[in-house]
Amino acid sequence: MPRSVSFAMILTFFAALAASAQSQESPVSPRPQSQDSTPPAETKKPKKVWTNEDLRGSKGGVSVVGDPKNKPNQASSKPVNAQYVASVRKQLDKLRDDIADIDRQLVDLKNFRAGEPSTSASGVQLNKSYQREPIEVQMRALQDKKKDLESKLDALLDEARKKGVESSELR
Repeated sequence: MPRSVSFAMILTFFAALAASAQSQESPVSPRPQSQDSTPPAETKKPKKVWTNEDLRGSKGGVSVVGDPKNKPNQASSKPVNAQYVASVRKQLDKLRDDIADIDRQLVDLKNFRAGEPSTSASGVQLNKSYQREPIEVQMRALQDKKKDLESKLDALLDEARKKGVESSELR
């Protein structure tokens, strides 16, 4: 019996402890915000949205954000070297021709895989040797080569653009 009494006392003690912990937590209310924190959004001044009617009624000019010295037209104001433009145009044409050739080769390989005749003029390529690689491997290699050529083309266009060459001059 003493054992059961001590067990009952311990159980009652823990129950009372849990009840007192709950009663201490419940009356605590959230602390009001201090006056040091930022004011709520309602007190902030709304931003002004300018419309065309507002601009017509203004007496001064319109201010544009940014430094006029850093305008993109600044680079194109001085003439671009014609020899450089011709060189870039020649490189771009070669890259585009190489990409078109790879596209034709890919079409030929796809047709061959499908059992259709070749798209080349005679269907026989006398200057080509026998390929031991599977068609999928050849196609993957051509696609990788095409991606490489396209990245070179993009890099060349970016470089020309940075030097002030217009895209219309490179066509």
